[in-house]
Amino acid sequence: MHRSPILTPMATQHTIPSHLPQTLGELRNSEWTIERVSRSVKDELRNNLIAKLRVRETIFPGIVGYEDTVLPQIVNAVLSRHNFILLGLRGQAKSRILRGLTTLLDPVVPYVAGSEIRDNPYAPLSAYAKLLIAEKGDATPIAWLTPDERYVEKLATPDVTVADLIGDVDPIKAAKSGELLSSELNMHYGLLPRANRGIFAVNEIPDLAGKIQVALFNIMQEGDVQIKGYPVRLQLDVALTFSANPEDYTARGKIVTPLKDRIGSEIRTHYLDSLEQAISVTEQEAWSTRAALDLHIPRYIREVVEQIAFVAREDKRVDKRSGVSQRLPISVMELALSNAERRALQHGETVAVPRIGDIYTAMPGITGKIELEYEGEMRGADTVVHDVIRTAVHRTFDGYFAETNTQQIEQWFNLGGTVQLSDSVAAEDSLKELQQIQGLFDKLKPLSLPNRASAEVLVSAAEFLLEGMTAHKRISRTEERSFTAAEKQARKERAQNFHEEIREREREDWQNRNRSKRGFN
Repeated sequence: MHRSPILTPMATQHTIPSHLPQTLGELRNSEWTIERVSRSVKDELRNNLIAKLRVRETIFPGIVGYEDTVLPQIVNAVLSRHNFILLGLRGQAKSRILRGLTTLLDPVVPYVAGSEIRDNPYAPLSAYAKLLIAEKGDATPIAWLTPDERYVEKLATPDVTVADLIGDVDPIKAAKSGELLSSELNMHYGLLPRANRGIFAVNEIPDLAGKIQVALFNIMQEGDVQIKGYPVRLQLDVALTFSANPEDYTARGKIVTPLKDRIGSEIRTHYLDSLEQAISVTEQEAWSTRAALDLHIPRYIREVVEQIAFVAREDKRVDKRSGVSQRLPISVMELALSNAERRALQHGETVAVPRIGDIYTAMPGITGKIELEYEGEMRGADTVVHDVIRTAVHRTFDGYFAETNTQQIEQWFNLGGTVQLSDSVAAEDSLKELQQIQGLFDKLKPLSLPNRASAEVLVSAAEFLLEGMTAHKRISRTEERSFTAAEKQARKERAQNFHEEIREREREDWQNRNRSKRGFN
């Protein structure tokens, strides 16, 4: 079974020591030998990776859960000195993994100060660096690069040009210098040359236009490219990495074959398949430390939030090709906490405890992160999301109350009892109303609540039980969050099923009309 990616903070602050050589002469007389400085980036990544493997150090700090699937393939690609691509749907930690490659770079490397393409002082590429060294010799100033500065990332879009990626002739430079337009001194370098002696990552590579992909291929294979008709030779030292959606990458015509052939390793990522790992991801990534008041997040709330993503990925109304990002439960958790925080602040409470109702208020964090199929579009995003949340509550409820007999609670509602849980009512008042329901709090034992639980905790737990019963259609609930007997819900569902039948007929008619049109075309 796949293990899933757990993301933890991995930002590292790199500082440049003050005792490092500041001129070419000092560099020559230091431990920074030609062999050490002139290693290729891929050799540098490989050597540092080997050193980490020997001492069993964590290879990618901050990426946990891919140990048996993705990470071994990345390690093999780095050891093989390959350019590689990560194929996966959104929210599968692709960008985080690529940025994690900087942990395999040296803490600092020297370059010719002022060089746009970070020239190796011992083997300069640009005309600027060559002229500067010829003029100043050992007095040539040296600057230093940290790993973060050696990582350049670009999101591919159809409007990216060769000038953006490779560079262009700068007529202003030509006018000021008096050089011919064909002179390399008049070049304004793009992102790729500026990533020289570093890592260059292109996200969503199939979105690049064909000619841009060909320019990349030329740089990878031949080290040259034509700019404004002038051949420019750039023997860049770059480790190229890419990411893409699998369907776009494998679609014919989306990526030029020669470029695809030069990518050494194709590595596929995957979504989380463990609820525990999903909870760990959200717990670490979601902003849950609020200064305004204390936040207490029950375990069942965390489970429901994660189940939303799992249910959405299985729902036939949600587009599988776009995927459901792990950012969805992170956003939902943050919005649910904010609603609980708002309620607590309004009523002067010192602790905020999110409820299932708060998850429903987090719908804006869901609708923007899923794309719907035709059937989902016909039903509407709000309806689909409501169904997804209800199913998530259903699954989580079964994990706690599968063996719990709720007939006493159902009977109370069947005798005409109603209860409303609203954000406009303080937790203490909601608790008093819930205490009218016979046997309700006796049924909460599976949640392992503390002996002297606060009103906020008790109300949240009781609402979870009632929402689970609603998901099982044992009772019903209105949009105003008023819980009543199940008969009204049954009538509502019969009406809803009737409307679904009408929609299904409309969809069949629409498909038949389209088939007829295609037949005439």
